[in-house]
Formats: sequence, C-alpha cells, structure tokens
Amino acid sequence: MVTDELLKTFKERMHIFHNGEDDNLKRLLSFSVAFVKEKCGEFTVNGDSDIDKRATELAIERARYAYNDALEYFEDNFLSEIISLSLEIAKTEGEDNVEK
Repeated sequence: MVTDELLKTFKERMHIFHNGEDDNLKRLLSFSVAFVKEKCGEFTVNGDSDIDKRATELAIERARYAYNDALEYFEDNFLSEIISLSLEIAKTEGEDNVEK
C-alpha cells in the first residue's frame, strides 16, 4: 500500500512539486513495493527498523528508474542491495521463528 508519506518522500526525491502525476506515481510506487517484497521479503513501508528503511529506499529507487523509463537497469545496478536486504530479512525471519 502506498501511503501519502511514501508519495511525498518520492516526490521530494524526484523534485516533483505538482500533483498532476500522483496517480501514476502511486502506481509506480505500488509496483516497486511489490517487487521489493517479492525479491527480498516482507517489510513495513516507512517503518522504523533498519530493514524497513532500506527496503523503502530500494522501492523508491526502483520507482525512480521506472519513472525515467530505465527499469531494465535497476536490477543490475542494485543487485548487491537486493541480495543484502533479502539475506537480512531472511535472517530476521529465521530468528523470529527460533524465538517462537
């Protein structure tokens, strides 16, 4: 789910100061959040944990690439971040399962 806070953060990152593209930007962000969740694991958009912050930033970066019609370069350019985040989320999920 794309929150108003996520949309605002993305627009600030992209230096977009109008509201005319909000529906399109929300769609791009929605696709990007879904992509990061699929590749890396569950996180809370704009959450407080380090994982949540890193995952949200990764989703913003993917939406930036999509907005600029350069999505084919995203995975190559962010592969190390995708792998690192997915390993960290898997580790955290494993620790949660051990504690239960």
